[in-house]
Amino acid sequence: VPGRLNQTALFIKREGLYYGQCSEICGMNHGFMPIVIEAVSLPNYVTWLSNKFETY
Repeated sequence: VPGRLNQTALFIKREGLYYGQCSEICGMNHGFMPIVIEAVSLPNYVTWLSNKFETY
């Protein structure tokens, strides 16, 4: 459905960058919609998250 956001939860065992692309027919050029996931360790994520809260 055009304009609708999808989300999901993942458990990734290894840190790194993971690439994908749109897999649903959601509009013109949907096959060219890139997806990038950066998997980081829990301590790095907590540090990143706490820094985000400090800026607001």
